[in-house]
Amino acid sequence: MSSSALPLINSRQVRQVDALAQERFGIGVDWLMEAAGWQVARQVPEGAVVVCGVGNNAGDGLAAARHLHRWGRLVSVSCIDSAKLAGPAARELEALRKAGVDVWPVLQLQDAEVVVDAIFGTGLTRAPEGKFAEWIEAINRSGKSVIAVDVPSGLDAETGVAYSAVVRASATIALGLPKPGLDKFGGRVVVADIGVPLEAYAAVGIDVPMDLFANGELIPL
Repeated sequence: MSSSALPLINSRQVRQVDALAQERFGIGVDWLMEAAGWQVARQVPEGAVVVCGVGNNAGDGLAAARHLHRWGRLVSVSCIDSAKLAGPAARELEALRKAGVDVWPVLQLQDAEVVVDAIFGTGLTRAPEGKFAEWIEAINRSGKSVIAVDVPSGLDAETGVAYSAVVRASATIALGLPKPGLDKFGGRVVVADIGVPLEAYAAVGIDVPMDLFANGELIPL
């Protein structure tokens, strides 16, 4: 399959596939989150600040931050409200803190070469507001290279519409399959395997060849 023929997956289908991965195949969000963090971290060549929101996309970012810390590439981690993290994302936060990494409630971009955007993922359904919008706009003003986790924050992954506050990504690491709107707003997009059973995609009507990730490489969109 050519990269241009990769099927899209929208936010509704992502929720269905995540549930199927857990219920039918025994692969929980924890495992997918850890794989996502690993794949994202591999694509960050320089000192980075990881910027997180409050959902599972933040958990992906925190997992990436832990690997970047091990590799000497992490400058800092900022989280809009770490107290609101729950489930697997909260466990990623705990693991990061046990590694000795501070998570700041203020945005710190000044010493980083790269910003890893993990504020919003596929669950966003309305325009970012308040602190979320402020952080997105500050990232855009920074002039730094931005790597988005799965989708740039502010992109509606159901419709492909970009809201008034959307991260201007230099690159996006799409997790599993590309999402609507990435061709217009994702910058340089690569698709990364995070271990979702391809049968789970088939169960929600998405036809994916069984050898899609046979070479273990990222697939450019």
